[in-house]
Amino acid sequence: MNMLLTLLGFNRPERCFARLDSAGRCQAFKQCKQPPVGDSWVEIEEIRLNWLHQVLPANARIASPARHSSGHPLPGL
Repeated sequence: MNMLLTLLGFNRPERCFARLDSAGRCQAFKQCKQPPVGDSWVEIEEIRLNWLHQVLPANARIASPARHSSGHPLPGL
């Protein structure tokens, strides 16, 4: 049954997020299956408590997925 739930996408692993202030310092952590609402949350590899109230290291972030542009199609396609 667990395999079926995983295949259907119901058993997604939890992801780690950090909330950053305007200076890039980590203010909070959250572990959830869906991204939190708001612009100040970034996805990170793991939660490390020593990052709290510190500038988040650049290598801690997970690159956000490429967004598809809503512009014009490329010529020749």
